[in-house]
Amino acid sequence: MSPRPKGRTIKSDLRERIIEAAWEQISREGAPALSLRAIARDLDIAAPSIYNYFVDRDALVTALILEAYESLALHQKMANDALPVQDLHARLVSIGNAYRDWAVTYPQRYLLIFGTPIPGYVAPLETIAPIAARSLHALISVVESFHLAGRLKVANLDDQTIAVLIWTRVHGLVLVEITNNLPPISPSGSQLFEIEFRLIVDQFFVD
Repeated sequence: MSPRPKGRTIKSDLRERIIEAAWEQISREGAPALSLRAIARDLDIAAPSIYNYFVDRDALVTALILEAYESLALHQKMANDALPVQDLHARLVSIGNAYRDWAVTYPQRYLLIFGTPIPGYVAPLETIAPIAARSLHALISVVESFHLAGRLKVANLDDQTIAVLIWTRVHGLVLVEITNNLPPISPSGSQLFEIEFRLIVDQFFVD
């Protein structure tokens, strides 16, 4: 395929190219350095062209956050749906592994939604909260299935609280791993994750 001529960008895919360029810029320079003008230079287009799709930097950041959450949610849903409904333990482990795999594969996306904030950016919660909640749906559904099967060890907690507690433990471990903050004496991130997930299963569920 011949390269796209400079200065000629098909309008229908420009939004996607802007988002792709934004992720590349974040990967190189970090999210706080995100710049619409720099993206325009990377794409060799006039800066005002970007404003047809994103009114300012914050609008672009919000679009990136939504895309990241959507990808994370889909990754876990696919891991959940790939296994038999009745195999609760396998589904739980699959979702956990899918969460870590996504974070390790897309660390910039993970850090954008869970890590270092961008100075001056205030997330519109009414826009982001629904998709953020959806990223926990797969885990919540499995916890609910354990509950219905009478296989929860903590009857005094509701299903969503258990899911959030599991997430906080998994999130903390993943965040330390992808930011390269594991101590030198530590096992690998994958080994720690496996150990921690076994402890989670033993604490909350009847196998």
